[in-house]
Amino acid sequence: LSIRRQRQMCIRDRFFGRRARQGRSVVERKEMTDPDHKLSLTRQATLLGISRGSLYYEPRPTSDADLKLMRRIDELHMEFPFAGSRMMKGLLRQEGFTVGRLHVATLMKTMGIEALYRRPNTSKPAPGHKIYPYLLRKLAVNRPNQVWAMDITYIPMARGFVYLVAVLDWFSRKVLAWRLSVTLETAPCLEAMNEAIRRFGKPEIMNSDQGSQFTSIDFIKALKDAEIQISMDGKGAWRDNVFVERLWRSIKYEEVYLRAYDSVSAARDSLGRYLTFYNTRRPHSSLDGKTPDQAYHITPRQIPVAA
Repeated sequence: LSIRRQRQMCIRDRFFGRRARQGRSVVERKEMTDPDHKLSLTRQATLLGISRGSLYYEPRPTSDADLKLMRRIDELHMEFPFAGSRMMKGLLRQEGFTVGRLHVATLMKTMGIEALYRRPNTSKPAPGHKIYPYLLRKLAVNRPNQVWAMDITYIPMARGFVYLVAVLDWFSRKVLAWRLSVTLETAPCLEAMNEAIRRFGKPEIMNSDQGSQFTSIDFIKALKDAEIQISMDGKGAWRDNVFVERLWRSIKYEEVYLRAYDSVSAARDSLGRYLTFYNTRRPHSSLDGKTPDQAYHITPRQIPVAA
């Protein structure tokens, strides 16, 4: 009986281990571990398919030289969004930076940016991550909450950096919710989306890029549970999410590049003030001079500061 029970437990552990690994990134699987669980950390790491040593790994802080380089890469990416790592290396060297293409590519990956242009989609989704079709082509978007869009962008600080995730109403350009995060993970995206749904109802369609945050099992499940249609940009096709790209340009040139945030809380407070201005005061030529709040047809009110 004892041997049979052990076999049953092994089969059960293997089954749940496979389910836990399917479609989840290493970061997400590390978050599933519990040092107080009856299973040892070694056993948990084995079941989740991660090394035990990674549970104790503390990433090295980014050097001042790399922070300076990343800020300039971000500025150049806003100006030349079609520049890949090869062109970016050339642009940086013209300005006196001594840097190789591989290092530029590594920093761009850390920042979560890539060249935006049309190209054949030869990449394959991660195991368990389904890529959904783009639903907005030739779609007339003529009302609030018809289409929402989500994306993540890199935000430089005086020392270090954070990531900003935003939920945007496609019709009115209104920022419905946002979060700051120190990592590129799914949780802040879920928090922002859930807050937007709680405060404004749900959209008919949610559009995003093919980033692992938006193709993760948890994010897709949340959309399906809410009965929201899923739309995803073509890989590297900036026009598929053009209004989010315009939002990032406004935030970078009108707020971020004018500041030198000395802490995450300072970045959060300052971005909160700017996004309130963006929604309630900033006129948009594409909206016939209206603000996003006016286009959304609600009484202007301050969006809450992101956690």
